[in-house]
Amino acid sequence: MFFPLGDDNTARRITPHLVWLVVIINAVVWIMQLTLGDSFTYGFSTIPYEITNGVDLVRAQIVDIGGRGIEIPQAPGPVPIQLTMLSSMFMHASWMHIIGNMLYLWIFGDQIEDLLGHARFVVFYLLCGVAASLAHISVGPASVIPSLGASGAIAGVLGAYLVKYPKNKVRVLVGRSLVYMPAFVVLGFWIVLQLISQVQVTAGGEGGGVAYMAHIGGFFAGVVLVFLLGIGRQRSTPEPEPTIRLSRRRPERVIHVPRRRARRR
Repeated sequence: MFFPLGDDNTARRITPHLVWLVVIINAVVWIMQLTLGDSFTYGFSTIPYEITNGVDLVRAQIVDIGGRGIEIPQAPGPVPIQLTMLSSMFMHASWMHIIGNMLYLWIFGDQIEDLLGHARFVVFYLLCGVAASLAHISVGPASVIPSLGASGAIAGVLGAYLVKYPKNKVRVLVGRSLVYMPAFVVLGFWIVLQLISQVQVTAGGEGGGVAYMAHIGGFFAGVVLVFLLGIGRQRSTPEPEPTIRLSRRRPERVIHVPRRRARRR
């Protein structure tokens, strides 16, 4: 199993202020969850039944899971209730959940913000998160089980990274060894694992509480959106310093003029 720890970001040209801001917002919302308790978490998570029916469930629902009736708490949410598709992408279920998600965003998000620019990155991130929620809802529109987490939106970042920087080196922990692998290996393995897991869940297997379809939907939304939002963007390149070549005859300054910057598509 690959556990990414960092990547080669030497080509990055801008400071990823928006990635940092998203991390901070997630941390603040997590503190709110710990402070305000379950009523806040259940009220602002995405519940497929609420979205498809346009109603806000406020009473606990009984769900048959493995032949047992399990009570699923509910709480009042925002108005309109569809706003939970935005609020839930900044919420998490545990310390490991938020730490893992923020690590992936920290590693891979800066390159995508650098590529799209600050404003477009915000639009990209939010659209990927909404697409992830819609994908999750599509496979269980009547479900009353809440879903939450930034992984759907971050999956969009991973999809964009895979198609734009497939050969970029990623530092990963494999067992006890620290190795460098190309992004297409690390992220390709990740999305294949999500697809296999979703097939198993669809076939009646246990999902372990993970919304794999949200990951898949967010990932492929990122693949598409990075091209759409990247239209007209070009990555800045630093101007080289003029160099001086000395000869015995007379001094001559040789200026290296950069080629016209290529437009990214």
